[in-house]
Amino acid sequence: MTLSTSTSMRSHSCGELGLDQVGQTVTLCGWVARRREHGEHLAFIDLRDNTGLVQCVVDGAAELRSEFVVRVSGVLRPRPDGTVNDQLATGQVEVGECTVEVLSAAEPPPFPLDERAADVDETVRLRYRYLDLRREEMQKNLRTRAKINSAIRAAMDAQDFVEIETPMLIASTPEGARDFVVPARTKPGNFYALPQSPQLFKQLCMVGGIDRYYQIARCFRDEDLRADRQFEFSQLDAEMSFASQDDVLACITRAVSAAVAVVTGEGIGEVPRITWREAMDRFGSDKPDVRFGMELTDLTDVFVSTEFNAFKASSVKGIRHIGAATETSRSRLDDLTADAKRWGAKGLVWMRVEDSDEGLLLNSPVAKFLSEQEKSGILSALEAQAGDVIYLVADEWAKVCHVLGLLRLALGRPPVNEGGFHFLWVVDFPLFESIDPVTSRPVSAHHPFTMPHEEDWALLDGGPADLLNVRSQAYDLVLNGWELGSGSVRIHRSDIQSRIFELLGVSAEEAALKFGFLLDAFRFGAPPHAGFAFGIDRIVALLLGEENIREVIAFPKTQSGGDPLTGAPTPIEAVQLEELGLRLLPQAT
Repeated sequence: MTLSTSTSMRSHSCGELGLDQVGQTVTLCGWVARRREHGEHLAFIDLRDNTGLVQCVVDGAAELRSEFVVRVSGVLRPRPDGTVNDQLATGQVEVGECTVEVLSAAEPPPFPLDERAADVDETVRLRYRYLDLRREEMQKNLRTRAKINSAIRAAMDAQDFVEIETPMLIASTPEGARDFVVPARTKPGNFYALPQSPQLFKQLCMVGGIDRYYQIARCFRDEDLRADRQFEFSQLDAEMSFASQDDVLACITRAVSAAVAVVTGEGIGEVPRITWREAMDRFGSDKPDVRFGMELTDLTDVFVSTEFNAFKASSVKGIRHIGAATETSRSRLDDLTADAKRWGAKGLVWMRVEDSDEGLLLNSPVAKFLSEQEKSGILSALEAQAGDVIYLVADEWAKVCHVLGLLRLALGRPPVNEGGFHFLWVVDFPLFESIDPVTSRPVSAHHPFTMPHEEDWALLDGGPADLLNVRSQAYDLVLNGWELGSGSVRIHRSDIQSRIFELLGVSAEEAALKFGFLLDAFRFGAPPHAGFAFGIDRIVALLLGEENIREVIAFPKTQSGGDPLTGAPTPIEAVQLEELGLRLLPQAT
């Protein structure tokens, strides 16, 4: 049921008018989107509010200009024959016999508030964001975001999760990125931090018997910005007691399905799962875009006895760009080779597949160094056809996967608004990402409270190679090659936690200093628990086909972290610095 938007100043909204109301006297409020003169005495006004546009026929003498705020009263009538606008929701009707009251005059806007705004410099749009918000696209994006938030909340409520707000002023804790800190006026020299996530507090909720917690949380990270990052952002944050990885994935899938249904009208089914190892092996990424093929093919066995020095490596893989031989120039191949080197490869081998009297042949500068058996093995493994281009990289496994994964995206990734929505759960991430060459200790791939797989617990007592094979009970949700969010089963056993801290070189004193209040809570009975969080900004942007998350945020920062609207960040008064016990260092010259 849609509730009426009538108020003491208006009887209807612009976008709700249609043939059903013909003959009614209506009063509308909104902005003048466009004025068109019709002879000496009449003008057509396109009146706009948040619901849409409607045409009003007014006395041409009325002093109305673009973006004036007006109240229009008149009689709704069908448009004359030949003037119906099928491109407009209200295009079959118009408001006639109008009287107009100017509620607020307006200066000409600094940029057009229609589809032409897409070509306006983003800084200008953000400087006048209150005008940019009037545009139909921004109205649609923000209203869809609000509906997605409501759908997510409803899905979590229906699964008996309890919405709980956690503190915004907390102690600084190691989370990976830099904290935003807030000086404590009452305790000079001490600082609060803004939360990078509610991680520790949601685990404390589990100790407190909440059982199922969630919130749409505001989080803050002082990290380098990109198109998909902001200093401050929103995420669905959830935690469950007495729950496994499967339980968390099922609950989060239901919430995500509700979000998708807002945009598409229907939810998603069961989300496929892939292990981290398989994702890297097949797609060269731990957040694979599965909207297109071009999977990595292992060629290591083809070159096991090779005489070609470049392929004498522990791993050789290739990808096949179908039918691309004609469109791929030599300069393009040189550019791709340069990219591969920039990504860490020693080089990139390319091969054009061509027809010949003897069958398929490989046209490549390195073809003369390969045996016929190796050439045949390449063609067979990649199922290559005439007109294809093949790319090969040889190195250690991780680097080969990384480079070819980036090359795959560069060659084949569709635009963000094409190919549908392909969700994927990536599971079984490594617990440790590397061994520090200086300390010889493992480097944690996640926060230190991530539970390792039970089958791998014995490996925690092994050497470096064993440690790098320990799988964590961590999982990511991926959509079209974008990581939406991540989570894990948490460590609730003191013996396992102690062993992880020991491996990481975290002493009991350091652990108490950094995580003391959580570890203290665990002494009083911590249930097995697991959780997840995914970014609201990112999922809304992807569902709406926006490359840039700033298009789905009302008042975002620029890519450099500035706010053209308010001028933030700004200096503060000397008296404020004095109250906070702060003194600024001279700026470096």
